Amino acid sequence: MGPLAGFKIVEIAGIGPGQFCGMLLADMGAQLIRLDRPVIDDLGVPMPARYNLMNRSRPTVAVDLKSKEGIDLVLRLCEDADAIFEGFRPGVMERLGLGPAECMARNERLVYGRMTGYGQEGPLADSVGHDTNYIALAGALHSIGDADRPPPIPLNLIGDFGGGGVYLAMGMLAAMLEASKSGKGQVVDAAMVDGVTSMLTVFYGLMAGGMWQDERQANMLDGRAPFVKVYETRDGKYVAVCAVENRFYRALLDALEITSIDAADQHKQDAWPEQEAIIAEVFRSKTRDEWSDILEGTDSCAAPVLSLGEAPRHVHNEARKVFVNVDGIEQPAPAPRFSRTRSEIQSAPTEPGEGDEKALSEWGLGEVEIERFLGSRTAA
Repeated sequence: MGPLAGFKIVEIAGIGPGQFCGMLLADMGAQLIRLDRPVIDDLGVPMPARYNLMNRSRPTVAVDLKSKEGIDLVLRLCEDADAIFEGFRPGVMERLGLGPAECMARNERLVYGRMTGYGQEGPLADSVGHDTNYIALAGALHSIGDADRPPPIPLNLIGDFGGGGVYLAMGMLAAMLEASKSGKGQVVDAAMVDGVTSMLTVFYGLMAGGMWQDERQANMLDGRAPFVKVYETRDGKYVAVCAVENRFYRALLDALEITSIDAADQHKQDAWPEQEAIIAEVFRSKTRDEWSDILEGTDSCAAPVLSLGEAPRHVHNEARKVFVNVDGIEQPAPAPRFSRTRSEIQSAPTEPGEGDEKALSEWGLGEVEIERFLGSRTAA
């Protein structure tokens, strides 16, 4: 089940990007075992396990990494693993005796993934931070939002999940693929600043070529152009337009029945304010859903702006089963999709310590080993 079936990965529990990476790998069929301390209070508020959806598809074993037994358990699991990954500040795992040298000494083909904000070295390597700090340092936050307002906080999608979790997963998969040929593991240093900067590559190219201004709302793709914009509708909701190519802009104008704009003037920037005013007035004449009925299925590159609660009910998302229900909770389905080795949510999230014996047994530990770890209260 899943293209990663047969791969075994140890996850040292964290929140955000590492947690998301673990979900991606587990949904794709890898056998993950998530090691977490018995009490979780990272967010300062209680999070019932069943709602912590990024912990789905793998068991969570309760482990005290500051105990000898906990360290021994991690090293034992590494012996049979293809990879291990962690998200602590640089040096923390080394101080615990669980750095790359110690873990890879048990298994020379082991891939060791490391998730941080600023990377394993550099002036800020030991600094604390979160998603917004990292996308700010990479140049992404400066480029988002209206010119006359502070940059908005774009959730934590860009740093944590885009530049962080996805890049860690991609890096680990590349290293595991290489290890299958060389028989040797390596360390994957995934930093959110690095990942977000990588995602900005196209814009650095445009800027070097004089086709991008280093200011907010001053370019074609950042909200200045009338054909890449969010418009308010009569009911106070919104429609997102992204008709970049001229043929799609023509289709948009046709669908809106606008004849006062010449599509040939699409890239005449001095005409953009007037074009925007005309389009905005038309959008305010109907509700969002009325515009959806008119625009969806055309080449206008327009879509309704849906809330989190509305998205699962959209006809396209329902048809493709973009959302699934597991343990009574509606949630996003695994992505991407595979034609033969289908990904699947393997289980709902569990509390640390729930089913430890079963998880360790399925990993391949014997009864005596399991009794040692459970009896020492390393796992509960």
